[in-house]
Amino acid sequence: MKIVFMGTPNFALPSLRRVLKDGHQIQLLVTRPDRPKGRGRKIAPPPTKELAISQGIPVEQPTDLRRHDFYNRLKSLRPEVIVVVAYGKILPQELLDMPPYGGVNLHASLLPKYRGACPINWALINGEQETGVTTIKMNAEMDAGDILLARRVAIGAIETAEELEERLSLVGAELLSETLARLQDGRLAPRPQEHSQATFAPRLKKEDGRIDWGKGASQIFNAIRGLVPWPGAYSTFRGKTVIFRRGELFDVPAGEEFPVREPGEIVSLDKRGIVVQCGDGAYLLIVELQPESRRRMRAVDFINGYRVKPGERFG
Repeated sequence: MKIVFMGTPNFALPSLRRVLKDGHQIQLLVTRPDRPKGRGRKIAPPPTKELAISQGIPVEQPTDLRRHDFYNRLKSLRPEVIVVVAYGKILPQELLDMPPYGGVNLHASLLPKYRGACPINWALINGEQETGVTTIKMNAEMDAGDILLARRVAIGAIETAEELEERLSLVGAELLSETLARLQDGRLAPRPQEHSQATFAPRLKKEDGRIDWGKGASQIFNAIRGLVPWPGAYSTFRGKTVIFRRGELFDVPAGEEFPVREPGEIVSLDKRGIVVQCGDGAYLLIVELQPESRRRMRAVDFINGYRVKPGERFG
């Protein structure tokens, strides 16, 4: 098939590679503009752009999808389908109406659950045990098109958003491959989503990462998992920000008793990390963290370096 592929981050790379492997003709990659990246804030291209250039695929990075010159560029290519994987913008209907097979989107949830920009993060934050990937025939509404295919994926008990994203990107690439093959052969029957069952996964903001220690240990544990790598679940310690990179639910060893502390207070220093009191009376073990302006480290190294003591508090 002749394809215009629209995608931006690492999540889209396995799909882009799989479409190439399947022998489809990618006429054009459409991706977001280059952006500052890393501590040095140097301008860097999106991952998909780097792959496309290495494969000799033309690249467009429009700031406005409704521009006439961009529309005319796509129209001149006469693509059979527009494939969208984590592109980052809603496509206008006139673009979706252009190819005979329309637009096919790969989304990282079991639609209609978790429509929106951050489905993987919010699935973890909300403590889901299962998620998946879905391909849909796109319309001008966000993630609301008819379902083509879907595949369920169990979420690991301690899996982070970063780890789950990598797994789903690989499963999604296989699902996209099957979708395009069956679409081309006329073996797909799209089915409408149950819109009344829709939930949403809005774009994360910096303030979403602040930990409320008054919540239960499981809620905080899931927030730490779901907010990796950005914005990170964070708190303060001795007046400075600290980001929690990995935690575990903690059970008090048999025969031991812990004093009741205020939420956020350090109850004990374990050989694996820092035990913190949570709002429901349960405890969270901090295993890895990142102090302000420092590298990521094991909590035991943080304990030794900062001479942490029980009774101190994360704010």
